[in-house]
Amino acid sequence: MATQERKLPFGKIEPNSGKYFVNCALGGIIACDLVKCRRQVDPKIYTSNISAWRSIFAKEGLRGVFFGWSPTFIGYSFQGAGKYGFYEYFKYLYGDHLFPNVNRTVVYLGASASAEFLADIALCPFEAIKVRMQTTLPPYAQTMREGWSKIVAQEGFGALYKGLYPLWARQIPYTMTKFATFEETVNAIYRTLGQPKESYGRSTQTGVSFLGGYIAGILCAIVSHPADVMVSKLNADRKAGESAMTAVSRIYGNIGFSGLWNGLPVRIVMLGTLTGFQWLIYDSFKVFLGLPTTGGH
Repeated sequence: MATQERKLPFGKIEPNSGKYFVNCALGGIIACDLVKCRRQVDPKIYTSNISAWRSIFAKEGLRGVFFGWSPTFIGYSFQGAGKYGFYEYFKYLYGDHLFPNVNRTVVYLGASASAEFLADIALCPFEAIKVRMQTTLPPYAQTMREGWSKIVAQEGFGALYKGLYPLWARQIPYTMTKFATFEETVNAIYRTLGQPKESYGRSTQTGVSFLGGYIAGILCAIVSHPADVMVSKLNADRKAGESAMTAVSRIYGNIGFSGLWNGLPVRIVMLGTLTGFQWLIYDSFKVFLGLPTTGGH
């Protein structure tokens, strides 16, 4: 008896077509906070994340807990769409057309860097509004529209992009590590299993995506941790009138090389789990659309 073909939810989607890349961008939105921002600005304001949520809820109610959600949601939706959608597009463009003979790892690195470059341009203005809303007491603005209008009126449109260079410096290396490591890890897993990806069921393939994402998240945590620690220290301990380089040198003198790795185990668990579930959600959505999972080819 012939196997009945599964009816796809949005019709047949041709791989590497315009519809394919749009749906990958939608998956990125699906796959991709207040306490974090306030603690970065003033780490003494709350003793822990739990005390932070309790304090905000007690003083500001449920609205306070979710304050600044609109620029966060819109900004990170744009970033997720750009990160994943453009990655799929640039991987196809670089690997299949522009540089077909280049090592695949180089293609993954170039595609992820290009995707994050564009994704951060979309994210940056919403990040600027979110941070001002969430880190000023009383709040700089009550809504995203008010925040956008105030910044543009008082400082000009360019003020929305003041943080773009630091955002690129932080996110592009992180995303390059995340995507290239994921692709290579998934390829290695299938080589270890001994069969091509297509010979395994969808549940096994999405399980491999989760495992590959978790391993990629661990490496991302290790690569990005020293910079993250230093940024947190700069926010907490930079003296008035002190240049960034002077502050970095002074802080490093106080904490030493070992101090740059404080809290790494917690970060590994957090980023490993987060990245693993991001890839699981993303590839599960692709499977739902009848598309192949990422990697392994």
